[in-house]
Amino acid sequence: MLKIFTTQLQGVFGRIGGDEDFGFEDGARLLAQAVVGDGRIYIHGVKEMKAVEFEATEGAEPLPKAMLLSDLDSYHDLTDTDRALIVSRFSTDEEAIETAKALKELEIEIVAISTVMPDEGAETLDSIADVHIDLKLKKPLIPGDDGERFGFPSGMAGLYAYYGLAFTIKEILEEQDDEY
Repeated sequence: MLKIFTTQLQGVFGRIGGDEDFGFEDGARLLAQAVVGDGRIYIHGVKEMKAVEFEATEGAEPLPKAMLLSDLDSYHDLTDTDRALIVSRFSTDEEAIETAKALKELEIEIVAISTVMPDEGAETLDSIADVHIDLKLKKPLIPGDDGERFGFPSGMAGLYAYYGLAFTIKEILEEQDDEY
């Protein structure tokens, strides 16, 4: 079963890495603006996506100027030089959508990571964010004997996408240093 899971997971990573090139580039450029300026990158992970929050702020290689959005007393403490990264399992997650709407009202630019799910007539995270990276993980990866599927690695997919952004930010910052 682990071999099936590994093969399927490699496929998910391959689809994210291959299809989201522009999202990684655009998202990293948007977030890098906070790093090179006076801003901060505020991160909000919903449920299991808290793993991205912790990796970005407490991991072995923290993201420059990253802070948890939840550490703010008020969203009104944000400035126009700050950026936000919102990560959720699906683009229809209510907490992620409400957070994104509140930040957009304050004109904070947002990069979001989630699996795009259709939701007729309703706003979704991918439609609110300035840049969105699609995790492309709509169902569990392993088919069971009873027809039910299991093995839904949304946290792993979220971390993969986060690293895609982080590596691209690093490249942008290194290019910036070379120009001076």
